[in-house]
Formats: sequence, structure tokens, C-alpha cells
Amino acid sequence: MSIFLSYLFLGLSLAAPIGPINAAQLDKGIKNGFFHAWLVGLGAMTADAIYMAAVYLGVVHFLEIPFMKAFLWCFGFFVLVYTGVETLISAGKVVSSYRTKDESKVKSFMSGFLMSLSNPLTILFWLGIYGSILAKTIAEYDKAHVILYSGAIFTGLLLWDITMAAVASSFRRFLTGKILALISILSGLSLIGFGIYFGMQAYKLLF
Repeated sequence: MSIFLSYLFLGLSLAAPIGPINAAQLDKGIKNGFFHAWLVGLGAMTADAIYMAAVYLGVVHFLEIPFMKAFLWCFGFFVLVYTGVETLISAGKVVSSYRTKDESKVKSFMSGFLMSLSNPLTILFWLGIYGSILAKTIAEYDKAHVILYSGAIFTGLLLWDITMAAVASSFRRFLTGKILALISILSGLSLIGFGIYFGMQAYKLLF
């Protein structure tokens, strides 16, 4: 049980650092409420699950090809900059007295999914940290324990997703329209900043 809890805590620790997904969740929670913020995180977790499966099946070597790395950085750049610009454009539409209803649930899910899927840092994490954890776990335990402890990491990610969605949606009750718009602008700039960083990494690899 203590080993399971340590893997659960690892999942929480991995999800907690502020990054593009947390910034997007904060923005969606403020604009559209808990469910939309949770869907952003759920989309990101779906991408995480794909990478977990890929690492488990041994796709590591394919993603180490320089061309693939450059492609991933470029894809991340476009997705994050686009999402950031969209967030900035809609920042002025945030009003504290009501929640916008025109945002589709599928769009919230897909924004989290694409953001995580196209984030090279996410990919490097799953290949690096999870890859090494998997190697260690496989060496020490049987297949059932490997699945159990991988599930513990995933449960940690899910708990953080729910926490972030709750925090983001509850913020709205205490904030004025101007502060909500400011948070939205900061979230957008944060996403664009991450996108520019990815673009620079792609440039370094290509040139």
C-alpha cells in the first residue's frame, strides 16, 4: 500500500507544476465552469495514457529521431500559440455575472488533448521519467504490479485534474470582471510563451 501511495504522490507531483494545461484549465474554469476545466484535464490525461501505452510498448526509439523531435516541437508551437491567441481574443468577453454557454464540451476536451499530445515536454517526461520508472518496476515486480503502479500514477493525475477544475471554477465567484479578464490574458500569454519556447527548440534542431 505504501508503494502504491508513493506512485500516487508521484502522479500528483508530475501534474502539479504550472504549465500549459494548468493555464488552460484555469482559463476554462473561469469562463465556463468546473466541467469544462475538468474536460481540458481529461483530454490531457487521455494523451498521457497514449504516451504511457507507447512507452510500455517500446516506441521510445522512434521518437528519438531528430526529425521527429523537430516535428513535435513545431506541432507544440502551433497548438499552444493558437490556443494562447484564442484565449487573448476571448479575454474581453469574460463577464463575472454569467458563464459563457457557447463553448462546446468537445472543444474543451480536444484543446487539452491536443495541447498535451503536442507538448514535447510531456513526451520527454513520459519517455524519460515514466520510462525509467517502468524499467525499474518491471525489474522488481510482475506484470500485475506494473499495471497497478502505473494506475496509481494515473490516479494522481486524475486527482490533480479534479482539484484544478474545482479551484478554477470557484475562483469565478470571488473575482470581478476586470480581474477575470486579466487572468484570462495572463493565461493566454503563458500559453504563447510556452509555444514560443517550443518554436525556439524546433529552430535549434532544424538550423
